[in-house]
This record gives sequence, structure tokens and C-alpha cells, in this order.
Amino acid sequence: MSALRWGCGAAGLGRVLRSCGRRGLPAEEGTLGVSLGPRRSSSASPREQDLRKDWGHAELLEVLQARVRQLQAESVSEVTVNKVDVARLPEHGGGGGSVQPPRKAQEGATGAAPLPSGRWAEKLHKEKQTQQKRKQRLEVKLQVRAQKLAQKLKPKPLRTEPQLVSRKLADSLQCGVHGTPESPSEKQLAQALQAALQKLSLKKEQALADREAEAQLTGQQQTLLAFFECCLLTDHLRLAHHVLVAHHGSPRKQQLLTLAMYNTVMLGWARQGSFKELVYVFIMVKDAGFTPDLLSYAAALQCMGRLDQDTRTIQRCLQQMARDKLQLADLFTAVPLSEEERAEILRAIVKARPTFRPPPPPPPQVNTSTLLREVYAKDGPVSYPKLPLPLKTLQDLFQQQLRAELTTTVDVESVDKAAVLTEETVHARNTLKNLRDQWEAALHQALQETKARLARQAHEGRPTLYPFLCLLSEREFVRLLMQTLQALPAQGESLIAVAHELGRRTFSRHMVQKQQLNSQVQALERRYTQYLHLLASDTQVAEPSLPRQYWEALGPLEAPQEKPWPVPVLLQLGKHLAELLVQTVQMPRSPTKPPGSCGLIPVLYHVYSFRSFRQIGILKPHPAFVQLLATAAEPTLTFEAVDVPMLCPPLPWTSPHSGAFLLSPTKLMRAVEGTTQHQRLLERCPPAELHGALDTLTQLGNCTWRVNGQVLDLVLELFRDKGCSRLGVPPPPSEAPQPPEGRLPQDTSPAHKAELRRELAHCLKAAREMHSLRTDALYRLSLAHHLRHRVFWLPHNMDFRGRTYPCPPHFNHLGSDLARALLEFAEGRPLGPHGLDWLKIHLVNLTGFKKRVTLRARLAFANEVMDDILDSADQPMAGRKWWMEADEPWQALACCMEIARAVRTPNPATYISHLPVHQDGSCNGLQHYAALGRDSVGAASVNLTPLDLPQDVYSEVAAQVEVFRRQDAEQGLRVAQVLEGFIDRKVVKQTVMTVVYGVTRYGGRLQIERRLRELSDFPQEFLWEASHYLVRQVFSSLQEMFSSTRAIQHWLTESARLISQAGSAVEWVTPLGIPIIQPYHQDTKVTVRGGLQSITCNQAKDSSQKPNTQKQKNGFPPNFIHSLDSSHMMLTALHCYRKGLTFVSVHDCFWTHAADIAIMNQVCREQFVSMHSQPILQDLSSFLVKRFCSNPSFQPQRVTQNAEMAKLKKTLQSVPETGNFDLEHVKRSTYFFS
Repeated sequence: MSALRWGCGAAGLGRVLRSCGRRGLPAEEGTLGVSLGPRRSSSASPREQDLRKDWGHAELLEVLQARVRQLQAESVSEVTVNKVDVARLPEHGGGGGSVQPPRKAQEGATGAAPLPSGRWAEKLHKEKQTQQKRKQRLEVKLQVRAQKLAQKLKPKPLRTEPQLVSRKLADSLQCGVHGTPESPSEKQLAQALQAALQKLSLKKEQALADREAEAQLTGQQQTLLAFFECCLLTDHLRLAHHVLVAHHGSPRKQQLLTLAMYNTVMLGWARQGSFKELVYVFIMVKDAGFTPDLLSYAAALQCMGRLDQDTRTIQRCLQQMARDKLQLADLFTAVPLSEEERAEILRAIVKARPTFRPPPPPPPQVNTSTLLREVYAKDGPVSYPKLPLPLKTLQDLFQQQLRAELTTTVDVESVDKAAVLTEETVHARNTLKNLRDQWEAALHQALQETKARLARQAHEGRPTLYPFLCLLSEREFVRLLMQTLQALPAQGESLIAVAHELGRRTFSRHMVQKQQLNSQVQALERRYTQYLHLLASDTQVAEPSLPRQYWEALGPLEAPQEKPWPVPVLLQLGKHLAELLVQTVQMPRSPTKPPGSCGLIPVLYHVYSFRSFRQIGILKPHPAFVQLLATAAEPTLTFEAVDVPMLCPPLPWTSPHSGAFLLSPTKLMRAVEGTTQHQRLLERCPPAELHGALDTLTQLGNCTWRVNGQVLDLVLELFRDKGCSRLGVPPPPSEAPQPPEGRLPQDTSPAHKAELRRELAHCLKAAREMHSLRTDALYRLSLAHHLRHRVFWLPHNMDFRGRTYPCPPHFNHLGSDLARALLEFAEGRPLGPHGLDWLKIHLVNLTGFKKRVTLRARLAFANEVMDDILDSADQPMAGRKWWMEADEPWQALACCMEIARAVRTPNPATYISHLPVHQDGSCNGLQHYAALGRDSVGAASVNLTPLDLPQDVYSEVAAQVEVFRRQDAEQGLRVAQVLEGFIDRKVVKQTVMTVVYGVTRYGGRLQIERRLRELSDFPQEFLWEASHYLVRQVFSSLQEMFSSTRAIQHWLTESARLISQAGSAVEWVTPLGIPIIQPYHQDTKVTVRGGLQSITCNQAKDSSQKPNTQKQKNGFPPNFIHSLDSSHMMLTALHCYRKGLTFVSVHDCFWTHAADIAIMNQVCREQFVSMHSQPILQDLSSFLVKRFCSNPSFQPQRVTQNAEMAKLKKTLQSVPETGNFDLEHVKRSTYFFS
């Protein structure tokens, strides 16, 4: 019997009992818990009360037994009855006398009567009839509900035939469906091709023809397009077709569809050779008012080629292509298809036009830049460097790296202080292991249920995440989620950050798996083995060439790459996975207790917090889980494979989407996720124009590194103790400032409470900062320890200005002093006759003790303190610790150790040195400005002119500011008088350094305020006034010293302002041909709704949005200078590589072996002069005028716009005048880079 029916019966029983005439009998503990009427007070004697109680029990027993017989008669399969304990009636003579129950009770107790009689039987009979009626009604309702549920759960048939708007196309469709064999799909296609539909407006036609139309898609359209593309990847083409048909048939939803979406589904049918379904999509394209493009016809012809279609149908398709003014040759050059797909297209075309031949592949393009003529010259001496490893070793390293990328993660032993394996630690680790097993099983089941639910929704015509969840197996998703849980910090992480990272990692894993399934891994192995013959130390090639050239010569380029998912898709998928993790993963409230002894709690919980006046959702691990992890103290850290240096040479960069890691996708130009404008610029750029950048990044990535073990041991000793903030080793959390403990007295004043709150906030902030620094150091040192006895490589890419960066984020040479000291070249070079001197000069440069003396004086100083140098090398922690006083202490210590080993060698010239030696530009931004403006005064201040002593522009500016201060003090200005004795190089250095990169007066004032605050004897009440005064004087001094610099900055700023006001972002091309566009636009919000919370992120990085004028004009001067210093670095790198040097850089700081410093210095100066000998400003002006004043899309529509365009053109053509500085002086300047 159902629970509902039993409840009704119990209610009826209650009504019977309430009407039996014996009211007020209380329910005893252990009896049936129904209401027997209100309890009343009674004046009866205890004996009478006992008697009434016994009678009540007897009556109850009779009714219950009758009810049981009734239920048995109904043959009910399942009845749930609470056991009712009824006190036995007293026996004869028991107790205080014998009380006989009523006769009905006696008969019921003995079971003599088969059925009850009298009014009880009548009531039960009526109740039985009522229950039967209710049962019938309930069964009918349940049956109807079950049918509806089954209908709902049953997958709907996927629709194939579209619902069309055009009557003519609808008739042709019906003719094809219901007609005779004489009217097949070919006729439908012919009629669709020739359909005379309404013409789109010129504006819409231009929008559809625009190759950048994809950038205009809304977030909803981006998600829909990604859904169709993902369906093709996961073999859910019929589902994609079904959703496309559903959207096409709805006038509101059809507005979301774009030609790219129709083409995507059409291309899927073409690959399967399904002509009928392809025709349906082609008809929908025409019905929607779109004009088929090259990809549309490529899909149709590919399908015809696979099916060996008849000639007449193919001919009709080709004729319509001609009417649409599309060229056959473009199918093989402008459409991103695989070689196999192109072959099928060619097969179809040749059948209709036997004489057609596809255009031959273009000859290898050669970069024609005058700056790179020597780099790519076939004549002249070439000595490209080899790697210091034989072929067999490199092949083994390749296999290790390949396994790591196929696994997608790398486990690294943590260098944190090892926990003592107590019983508590072992128990915590076992508990974690058991919990993870449970979580993995729960997540696996939850993923399966989620996919089933999303599949049903997709069958209803809604684009869901179902195909995205089919890209990876449940096991792989569970592994990804468990890694995310493990890596979540104790203070939590914003939901949007977790979602974005989960989405990004899913895409990366999918790309790796896709290559594995498509047999691309085997092809890569064969090709890479051949490539290693160019690099290995024990092999030779027929003709020396650059790595990119050699790789391209091995065969045709790779298949077209899959486009990255748009931000809305990444966020939606990642958010869904994060919510699944929150809802599924649970743990006991007290993990130390036995399983099942306490309730379960969520491991993650969702809270809101304020950051920068914005409320954001945060996922935080439960403190019990954090404590369990701390107690377990697991010795392993897990990193993504792309976050770890490579174990083999990176792939050479050959295109904007091919290079660096073996399998993991890497962008040539790094940008904020979702930005596509940089990638589009790179793809439109002629390949030869990018050769300089591609070859530089390849060369930087081919530098072989190793860990400096001596320095690492010393750092680990400090790290495992209490750290040392002065030396850049973060202390452990136990050293964080502790907030005040205990409760405040009730009479605490509000002022004291406010002070305590500020102290608490300060302690919390300090603890967070220490935790962040400690974690960063832990990752870096753990990776260094992991790679201690290995050689490794750091693949590079670049930002939108052309500045280069290593891809692995945690351990590279762009980090702090400590990070740089841990690295050295794996390949050593003999010091030669002057190498030891350069080591000593390098050491003095690192100390910062002798910045304004000659190189000879620095060398003499190093010889004077040789005892301190050797003492630092021998007893770094117990000696005089001279190295700790240096500006860069850890690099100074590494250099001390290298010098000690060299001087103790019988012949220092033969000592094999691995230490990188640096040559740093002297305020490099101002050097480029002085060269652009041919400013003699400015050039002398930044060491472009050969002088006996190095010039220090920071000291000169400080001296000029002091002159202004003294004049104002004499006139009685109070702030000038207060500043007496406080103006020095350190106070103004940061502002002078950054003013060339666009710092504003506001930012400069904050910089100076921070420096003044560090001076203990400066009166703090004058901080604001003094910093405001000094920033004005610094800007005035720079204006006086670098007049041409300020003029160029003003021209660049004004040009950018007018360009952005005209509605476009600023673009230019570097001297090496790299296209640049500034990613500063007005914010647009992308929102993913539902679930734990709606998440919204701002997108301000793409050309489809209105430019941000303020950021465009403020960013143009510094970004333009950054593009020049990156071009200078690339030229130096390529020419050094041609000469056989090992070269790496940290922007304007160039590194090589001590023995090769002289050659690198010569190349560095020659390339600076060569680059600035080009008419850079004039070329920039011409480019901007052509791009923004001659482009038809920028033609003014109104009179006011016409005036603005004239003003823009006049400004762009007003190139600042230059001075008469001779650039040849730079070649003889000792301190240009030193």
C-alpha cells in the first residue's frame, strides 16, 4: 500500500477513535501516535482510571486486528505499519482484582470471529470503498504522470528538414522530399542556388563580407557558434543540425544565426558525404538571406567530390560561384581546410572542368627588410650555435617532454620543510586518500547525470554544454576537478577566476587529446627527430640554416588550428564544472572520527566578499579541509605541463599559432583571454614580415639552461628556516604579525576600537602578502630542485608590443634577483683573455657600489676587494657576508663563486664559465627618444655620446631639481625650504625612469611620496605638498633637458587622441614588421547567469568595441618606445645567433657568456644605429595617414567629421623636427650598454 493510502487510513482510524464515546484517553509512550482528543483533568479514582485504560487498550486491539484482516484481504503488497505495543490485560486474580474486558475484545483477541460485526464493520466497509475509489483515482493520476515523464525523458527525434520562410524554397524542399526519383537533392540545390531572394542592404552585405564580422558577435552568438563547432568535434553533427533547424524555424532565434554557423554544420555534412542534409543547410542559408561564401561552396564541392556527384550538379555550383564573383583558386588559398579536404574539392572541380589546376604553392617568401638583410643573406660567414648535447640524448629528452604533455601535468616534490611522519600525519594522509576515492566516484556519477540532463535539453533544440562535456572522458574531467580542489588556496579564489581556469584547462587538454587521436603525435615524432639533426652537437646538415627554415623544409605546414573558445564559453563551462565540484564533494564534519559517526559538510562553500569596492563571489575550502591538508603535509606539488620548463628544445615558431610546446597550444602574441584583434592582425600579415620575430623567439627558446646548485642549497637552507626578507626569501606564515587576542573591555573607547580594527586589517593584509610571496617562492624553489640535475629550455612568446617573455611563469630569468641567481647557461665557454675581467666588472655592477666610475676603476675595485669576494664564495653564511650588501645580493654571490673558481684555476683563460654576464641599457627609453629626435643634449645625458665617465641621468635630474628648489627657497617658499637636503638620485629615479613610459603627474607624485615616506627624518606632515612640488620640478627638468623628447611625446599623444576619437584603436608596424594594435577599448560586460551566482566580466580588449580615448592617448608613447626597444633586442639577438653567440635578454638587459661580451656589445651598438638610421617617425606618419585618413571605412559622413578628419591628417603629418646628433657616436660609446 502506498504511504499516501496508509496515511488516509490512519486518519480514518483517528476519526473512529475520537467518536467511540471514551474521550480523553491519553496516548501512551509506545502507542500509535495519533490524536485521541484533548486531554482533560479527571476526578476518578486511580482504580477507575486503570480500568478505563484497560478498556481503551482492548478496544484499540480489536480495531487494529480488524484493520489488519481488511488489509490482508486486499492483497496489498507493501504495507508499512508501526509496531504497537499493547499492555496485556491482567490475568484472573492478578493484582488488585479481576477486571473482565468487553465481549468484543475477548472475541477479537481469540480470533473466533472471521470479520467484525456491527457498526465497526459498517464503518470499515465504507472506508474500504472510499479507499478503493481514492486508489483508482491515484492510479490514474500516477499513470498519466508516468506517461508524461516518460515522454519527457524520451529523446525527441532530431529534426532534419527545416522550416523555411521563402515560399519558393519551401516548395522546392517539399518537392525534393515528396517527389519522385527524378527530383532528387541535386534539383533542390540547383533551385537554392538560383533562388531570387530579397537583396540585403549594402551595409549588411558589407558586414557579411567583412572578414572581421566574427568579432562583432554577441556573447550569445559566440556561444552558439562554439556549440556547433564542438558538435563536429564530438561526432554530434545530427544534434548540431537539429539545433540549427530549431533556431532557423524561430523568427526570434534566427536573428542569432550567422553565416559561419550554417557553414560549420554544412562542413560537417560535407566531411561525412551526406548530400541531402548539406542541401538542407544550403537552402537555409539562402532562406535566411545570406549570400554563400567561399567556405559554403567549399563544403558543397567537397561533399560532391566524396560522393562522385554527376557533372551537371557540380557545373551548376561552379556557375553560381562565378555569379557570386568568387574565384575557384581562392578555395585552395583562402579557406582553412586540410589537405584531404582540398583533394576532394579538386576531385569535384576536375570532373566538371578537366583542365583546371589548383594554383601552385607560393615560393618560400623571403623577408625583404633592410634591417634583416644580413640575417637572411645566403653569402657571408655563418656559425649558428649547436646545442651542447648529442642526438641520442636529445631524442630521449623529447620522449620525456612528450610524455609530460600527454599527461598534461607534472608532479614535483615540494621543498617545504618536511613534516615528521607522526601517527597523526599518516592518519591524515590515509583519510585524504579515502576521501579522494569517494569524491572521484561521486564526481564521476554526477558528470554522467549532468551529461544525460544536458543531452535531453539539447534534443529540445537548446544549445547546451553537452558537446563540451563530451570532449574529455569523465575520468579526465574528474582528474581536472580534483587538481583544482587541491590547488585552491586557504583564503579562497574568486568564482570567475576558477571558472576561467577550468575552461582554459579543458580546452588545452582537448587540444592535446585531439592531436593524439588524429595520429599527429606520431607525425610529430618523425619530424622532430629529423629536426634534431640541425641542433645536436654530433650531427651535421648539408646547409646551415635557421631552425624555422629547417623545420619548414621538412614538409608542408600543419593542418589548420582550432580556434580558441570565446570567453563566454570558457566561463560557462568552467562555472558549470566548479558548481559541480561544490555540490558533489563532501567530507565528515570531524575527519578524525570513524566514518559514518558524524554528519557530512561541503568541502567548498560559496561566499561573497568585497574587493576594491566590488562584491565578488568566492569559493573557499572549509577550514576542516584546510586543516586536514596541513596535517597531512603532502610532499608533492602538481603543475600544468605548460607551467614547467621544457625538457627538450621547443618547436620553432613558424606561424602565429605554431611553436613552443610540443602539443599544448601556445599563442605567439600573448593577450587577455578573449582578445582576437592581435591574432587577426598577425594572420593577415604576410608571413615573411613575421620572420624576424619568429626567428628571435625560436632563438631565445633554444638557449639551454641549468640550475646553480650551490646557490639553490643556500636559499633552501634559509627558506626552510625562517626566511630572510632582506635577501628576498619570504618567511613562513608563522612569522606573520599576529593580531591582538582576547576580548575588549566593555568600556573600550570608539577610538581605541578603530585603532584595533586598523591593526587587525594590517595584520591580515600582511599575512595575505606573506602567503602569496611564500607560495611564489615555494613554486620557484620546488621547480629548481626538480630540475637540479637536468638541462631545460624556456620557450618564449611576446606581448602586443613585441616584448618577449618566457612561457613558464614560475621559474625563469625574468624574475627577481633570487630567480636569476638560480639560473646559469648549460653550455659553458672558456673565459679567454678578457672573460675574467668582465666577470669582475659584472660583479661590481651587481653591487651598485661604483655606478659613476669607469670600467677600469670598477675592475680595480674588484681586485681591491678580492678577499671579500673569496670569503663570500667560501663562507657565504658564516664569513664577512660582503655579498649581502649588494643591490642584487644573490646574483652577486653567484658571481663571487664563479670568480673564485676561475682565479683558483691554473689558467683562468681556460676556465669553462656558465655564468651569464649582463649589459644593461642606460635609461633605455630616453635613449630611444634621444635617437629619434637627434637630441644632442639628451643623447649625452643617456650615454649615446662617447665620454670618459658614464653619465647618470637620474643624478642630473636631481641636480637640476635642486637648482629649482634653491631658487624657490630663497624666495621664501616653505615647501622648498623643508626639502633642503632630501633631494637625491633615489627620490627622483623612479619618476624619471617611468616618465618616458607615460607616467602622469599623478602617478609621479605617488612615486615620490613613497620615496619621501621611506626617509625617517622627513617631516611626514609635508608629504603631499612636497611630492606635489617635486613632481612639477622633475617634469620641468626633463622638459629642459630633453626638449625633443617632450615634443615627440606630445605628437604621439595628440595623434592617438584624434585617432581614438575618430572611433579606432591606434595601430602601427614596428621596424621589424610586427603589426601592433593597442587593446584599450570601452568595457563591455559578459554575463553567465544561473547556478551559484551570475558572473560578469568586463571585456575591453577588442576592436569591435569603442576605443578608450584616455588609455589610447596615454598608452601610445610608452608602447611605441617599447616596440622600438623590442625591435632593437630582436636585431641584436638575430645577429648574435648568426655569429654563434648564446644570447638571452630581459627587455633592455642583454645576457651572454663573459668571453663574448665584446662581440655582443659591438652588435648591440651597430643594430641600434642601423635601426634609428631608418626614418622611423616619417614611416609612422605615413602609415597612420594611410591607415586612418585614406581608408574608405574612415571616410567622414558629416561636415563636422570632415573637419575632424582634416585635423587628424594635419596632425599626423606634422612630424616633430629633429636635431643634428650624429648616430655614429653611439658605436664608440662605452657606456651606452654597460
